Amino acid sequence: DVQLQACGGGLVQPGGSLRLSCRASGFTFGNYAISWVRQAPGKGRERVSGISGNGGNTDYAESVKGRFTISRDNAKNTLYLQMNSLKSEDTAVYYCARVYGTMWDATYDYWGQGTLVTVSS
Repeated sequence: DVQLQACGGGLVQPGGSLRLSCRASGFTFGNYAISWVRQAPGKGRERVSGISGNGGNTDYAESVKGRFTISRDNAKNTLYLQMNSLKSEDTAVYYCARVYGTMWDATYDYWGQGTLVTVSS
């Protein structure tokens, strides 16, 4: 019974900050790389960031480098995404997803339900 529950989305002004969380259950959380994937209205899904099982390796899409930070707390089975200097282009539904394969593979076997982030003045 693998579950990923994303939360923390909402309305934020351009230049503002928001922190997303994803609570996992039903599997050994620390054994898996987890990613944040977003889908903007009318567009395809985009990998935002990924983190290895022990948190030692991370990756970011070029569009969010320097603004977003991914982290995890394996004792709490929780994934985080700190988003700073938000832009209107960041408006999307954000999903947490368990990586299928290696950390750098953009394929996923389980998805959370997503949380909506709206960046608007």
